[in-house]
Amino acid sequence: MAPPTTARTAPHGPPPRVHRLHRAWVVAAAAGAAIVTAGAFTTVPGLLVTPLREEYGWDRGGVALAASVSMVLFGLTAPFAAALMDRVGVRRVAGGALLLVAVGAALTGFMNRPWQLVAYWGVLIGLGSGCLTMTFAAGVTARWFDRRRGLVTGALSSSSHLGQLLFLPLLAGAVDRHGWRPPVVTLALVALAVAALVALLLRDHPADVGVKPYGAPEFVSRPPPAPGAATRTLKVLAAALRTGPFWLLAGMFALCGASTNGIMWSNWAPAAHDHGMRVTAAASLLSLIGVFSALGAVLSGWLTDRFDPRRLLTVCFAVRALTLLALPMVFSAEVTPPMLLFVLVYGLVDVATVPPVIELCRRVHGADGPIVFGWANAAHQLGAGASAFLGATARDAFGTYDVVWVALGVGCLVAAVLAPAVRGRAHRPAVRNRAGYPGRD
Repeated sequence: MAPPTTARTAPHGPPPRVHRLHRAWVVAAAAGAAIVTAGAFTTVPGLLVTPLREEYGWDRGGVALAASVSMVLFGLTAPFAAALMDRVGVRRVAGGALLLVAVGAALTGFMNRPWQLVAYWGVLIGLGSGCLTMTFAAGVTARWFDRRRGLVTGALSSSSHLGQLLFLPLLAGAVDRHGWRPPVVTLALVALAVAALVALLLRDHPADVGVKPYGAPEFVSRPPPAPGAATRTLKVLAAALRTGPFWLLAGMFALCGASTNGIMWSNWAPAAHDHGMRVTAAASLLSLIGVFSALGAVLSGWLTDRFDPRRLLTVCFAVRALTLLALPMVFSAEVTPPMLLFVLVYGLVDVATVPPVIELCRRVHGADGPIVFGWANAAHQLGAGASAFLGATARDAFGTYDVVWVALGVGCLVAAVLAPAVRGRAHRPAVRNRAGYPGRD
């Protein structure tokens, strides 16, 4: 008689696979934290207008000049920051950018002259935040993800608006209760904390930690530094300047910047103050615009894959024009249903122009499309900077922002008319090597 069995025979085959979080998601989270932090700084100048007027007697134009300089440098820095990332690595650039932002905010807390606001907030924060834009998001995604690139790029690109959502109402309430200095210094400390997080978690390439890009079938070696990237950036600009479509795209995107972050980030709070609205309520509405902007960006990306991007641009600019032309009639001291409707509709088309412009840059300029978009984005920020300064100057001259909303509405109508004129033959997607960069394998 066989002895009784005391244990089950172990099943044949490998042990069950344990699913661990891929390092790419940790890197994406660290990059998102950096973008969120940089985004928190973009709307602060609008909260400083009234406090600085009351404390120092500075006019709106002087305060808006710092916001304008910051926006211009924000746009001009991005193409070169991308080249610098290829040279020295993403982690060093992101960490250095956050340190620059922290220093600028800390110095702003101790300023007492208008030129200091321009130097600290305009120059230092403009340069630092300009390194943490959609170009930064695209670079991280290209290195770390073979699958889910669209999802991750969209999420990281929306992180700047998430920064507004998270920080703006808190900062507005803090300015209302404690004055403008404590919130600014607090932001500097937050930037330092996130810089430490970036140093700890962010890595330049999957090969640095011995893993494959997420979803990649095989291991990818880290590419060598690209010392000529900045030169190529300038050469692409020189070639694009000789084409008509680039001037149309850059012109439309300049009008886009003027009618979105240019006027809203630095002039929304003082415009609401003119109508008797509390700063906390105005900041909450601006945060809601950021929420709907993120939703609109995702929807626009989905539509760009299915419809002519030029028609989508026409619709976006036309809808934005109507909302801006209607704003003087719905602005009030209270948060009314018409104001909420404005926030909803304007927010949905706020960032919705980005996916179709990226696609048109790809179709017209082929493999150079991403760099061309970087320069179009610089035009976007030039328009934003001009709008921030001229909008505040017009308010001082006319005593109201109504003329500003109407002028920007007309500008958006012009952009809606220009969009169908963008012509160019469709290019194949750029050939990429295993590292995810343009070029041969």
